[in-house]
Amino acid sequence: MKETTSELNLTIVVVMAVAGFMAFFYTLIWPMLRNNISANTKCQAAVCEKCDTSANPNGCSTVPCHYKGETFNCVWKG
Repeated sequence: MKETTSELNLTIVVVMAVAGFMAFFYTLIWPMLRNNISANTKCQAAVCEKCDTSANPNGCSTVPCHYKGETFNCVWKG
């Protein structure tokens, strides 16, 4: 009986740990991933302005892009 109780306690600990990891993932990690995927999709579909190296002698890291009436910055891909 003692062995059964310890196995049940271990099962409860494992279930609680998995539930904690799932809560952490869905409240903190997943929203960041979803926003990143959305931003990458918008940047791939957007029309971006050309990089003006004369105005930016250090080069362009981001450029203004337009998609469905929305303006945002995307990484310059050359």
